[in-house]
Amino acid sequence: MIKKLKQSLLAAALAALCGHTHAADVEVLHWWTSGGEAKALAELTKKLEANGHRWRDFSVTGGGGDNAMLLLKTRVVSGYPPMAAQIKGPEIRDWAEDGLLADIGDIAKAGNWDATLPTVVANAMKYEGRYVAAPVNVHRVNWMWINPEVLKKAGVEPPASWDALIASAENIRKAGFIPIAHGGQPWQDFTLFESVALGVGGADFYRKAFVTLDPATLQSATMTKVLDTFKSLRKLIDAGANNREWSAATALVINGKAAVQFMGDWAKGEFARAGKQPGRDYLCLAAPGSDKAYTYNIDSFAFFRQRQDDARKAQADLANALMGAEFQENFNLAKGSIPARTNARMDRFDDCAKRSAEAFRATAQSGGLVPSIAHRMAAPEAVQSAMQAVVSSFFNDPAMNSREAQTRLVQAVSANAPQR
Repeated sequence: MIKKLKQSLLAAALAALCGHTHAADVEVLHWWTSGGEAKALAELTKKLEANGHRWRDFSVTGGGGDNAMLLLKTRVVSGYPPMAAQIKGPEIRDWAEDGLLADIGDIAKAGNWDATLPTVVANAMKYEGRYVAAPVNVHRVNWMWINPEVLKKAGVEPPASWDALIASAENIRKAGFIPIAHGGQPWQDFTLFESVALGVGGADFYRKAFVTLDPATLQSATMTKVLDTFKSLRKLIDAGANNREWSAATALVINGKAAVQFMGDWAKGEFARAGKQPGRDYLCLAAPGSDKAYTYNIDSFAFFRQRQDDARKAQADLANALMGAEFQENFNLAKGSIPARTNARMDRFDDCAKRSAEAFRATAQSGGLVPSIAHRMAAPEAVQSAMQAVVSSFFNDPAMNSREAQTRLVQAVSANAPQR
């Protein structure tokens, strides 16, 4: 992270914070560039412009946020970070520890955020007990998106287990369809992997492996089974998957070319944009074996320190807009996720979203609620990146076996985890 950069460059960045932002400009770094995401973002743009500010879009395509984070670091070191950036999970703490984030605790107190947000969400937005970021939603990652017409033509039922999905693949192929719509990018490989891990190992195993980063769990027989199952799915993916964007994979399901996709509920924004209705045109089911668990991904914006009064006023307006009840409702209707606010109205949301909200509440009480490792919620950035590289290499290298992958996962954690 920034700690590893030269101190002189960091000092220059701190001294020049907001030097390139005009008074009423709101520049926000994000990676929401697909159709459904762009529609959701338009809600935020509209809200800020209604308050008299000028939106300066700073979008970075691809990489599941990897490209955006690389560019953000470059901007910060160069001395002109954006007003806010799409940062989440442990990375929020990393940026705050470097003294770069603004304390927005007074804004949060005025807006009664502590009473409005679930504890797990509120805690993720704070550094040393003070808010430095604002959440806009909660995504469920462990979803399976199904084209029911494809399954009907193939003569198979929605898979209740990973073994059932693997067994049905031949019938799906014979019927002329792709069993799994997938994009061959490391973050998508990791997204599929974490759903397999949750479904095969359960929430406690998942938490030990990806939150606690327990070496014994990473080397366990359960992890071997997880990796074996994950590897078996590789042959269910078509040859054109390499570097395919996630939204293009979703389109394969929407257009009746593929049976299922394993992706977070931002995929639902693509179905909605295509005019598809849940329960009729597509099904949303928890990934096999994970119906009693919930991997969460929280989209949030961290606020960089500002020196000018007008910039701080615009920043406060942005924070209030992000947490506004009306905005969160409209935003998440377009995005496919559910509002971060506990008091959000859900009557306009579809059945998938209502089920997600119900599952979030239930798993928070049962212990089945776990942070997504693939989407930067569970582990430090360096660990997440190293583990993702191992998982993607394993998935795409026929010569690598599960035991070797386990050894590499342990090494990835050992080399990159903070000293305790």
